[in-house]
Amino acid sequence: MSAERRRIRIVQTVLDLEAGGLERIVADLARRLEPARFDVHVLALRFLGRHAEGLETHATLHVAPPLPPWTMLWPRRLARLFRSIAPDVVHSHSGAWYKSALAAHSAGVPGMVHTEHGRPDPDSWQGRAVEYVASRKTDVLVAVSANLGERMVDHISSRCRIDVILNGVDTDRFVPARRTAAWRDALGVAADARVIGCVSRLDPIKDFPMLLEALAILRREWPAGAPPVLVIAGEGPEQDNIETLKKHFALEGAVHCIGWVAEPVDLYPVFDVFTLSSRSEGTSIALLEAMSCGVCPVVTAVGGNPAVLGRALAPLLVPSGDARALADRWREVLANSDVLAAHSANARARVVSEFSLTAMVARHEALYERLTAIG
Repeated sequence: MSAERRRIRIVQTVLDLEAGGLERIVADLARRLEPARFDVHVLALRFLGRHAEGLETHATLHVAPPLPPWTMLWPRRLARLFRSIAPDVVHSHSGAWYKSALAAHSAGVPGMVHTEHGRPDPDSWQGRAVEYVASRKTDVLVAVSANLGERMVDHISSRCRIDVILNGVDTDRFVPARRTAAWRDALGVAADARVIGCVSRLDPIKDFPMLLEALAILRREWPAGAPPVLVIAGEGPEQDNIETLKKHFALEGAVHCIGWVAEPVDLYPVFDVFTLSSRSEGTSIALLEAMSCGVCPVVTAVGGNPAVLGRALAPLLVPSGDARALADRWREVLANSDVLAAHSANARARVVSEFSLTAMVARHEALYERLTAIG
């Protein structure tokens, strides 16, 4: 057997690599898995997207043929593609589990892994039923937080093992940086105004009504000087609703929606606080990136957020849906520069210690090798 074939062949299966934390994780895995040990393929069920740019030097890229509705019962085309690639492991990610598991089983793929990156809240019974079927054809289910892993216990069959592999970010790239005036000037933000930042897919589960209500409360009660502003980076179906909410809460000029940002590492230094108002969350990549850049987090106590913040930063968690609590926590940290600086330093230290990209990749490599028993 040649040295090339002794490598473990992995197919990372996603809906697409357009934008978001899940997509960034898949791209990071493709770039960072040790090439001497792993032959990496990335398969998009819809299209490749932005995070695929430059990825062809690290992985073989594929786009699945059209998958009509009947492939929910018999994903023949996807199974045929898996046979042609001949992977040792198919590793699907949120949204691609069911069809990938059925097709991998039909194609005789030795190992099937799925990573769940987050959950709708509440779960639908239809979704639970589909996931139960998928789990019966899956060897390992990976959850990106312990909380998410506990939630998935009720969704899967007993034969599917659950592993927790925490998301990670490149702490050598996402570092505290000196602020520049470029972003502030572009947005027209006053030099002395505090900036609250959110980098997220604009999805209803992120609860933007609560976020903007909290900002309205904060600005109304701000003691002196320029009141804080909110910068939201991302794309998604809530864009129009956010514009409506801006008018409802009289926040025109106070909320800046800047769309998708290709290099958020350049944006994070603008933020005094990074925030998430989510009703449900896995382990947010944007939260990890911001904290790695030394930005103080104030987020809802849902999903993996408490585990990311840890004990030292736990006071910065607020209940989901509580706009008053979010506004109060913002004010506590933004009005005291010493407190803000201490939280920012703790945020950076927390990510470096517990959420590095190197550790995340190593855990995936160990999982693949354990699953395939190929050394």
